[in-house]
Amino acid sequence: QVHLVESGGGLVQPGGSLRLSCVASGFAFDNYIIGWFRQAPGKEREGVSCISSISKFDGTTYYADSVKGRFTVSRDTAKNTVYLQMNSLKSEDTGVYYCAVPPGPHHYCSDNIWPGDYASWGQGTQVTVSS
Repeated sequence: QVHLVESGGGLVQPGGSLRLSCVASGFAFDNYIIGWFRQAPGKEREGVSCISSISKFDGTTYYADSVKGRFTVSRDTAKNTVYLQMNSLKSEDTGVYYCAVPPGPHHYCSDNIWPGDYASWGQGTQVTVSS
């Protein structure tokens, strides 16, 4: 079975940094895009970032406009892990962060990181940005 586990969240001050991890198992990691999403209280889940497959697109990355220039997604094939480095954090970055994969092998990230395109989700990790 597909299994995703997020970690690395916490409480940080505005301007601070966190690195989230998503450890994946149960599927061919290099043949899948991996999406990052977040959900703030009372809001819909929104796409944050996507990283394309290693096998076809060499891990090409995509970001929501709200995080461009501040967040960086990467993947480590040896560890079956995707990372989300978050810098210059703002209060509006607060939320539960999830990683996710599509229902089958998928290689290319759309610029529109849409939750409905993903089938398997981790449990989420809380990120709180507050002074």
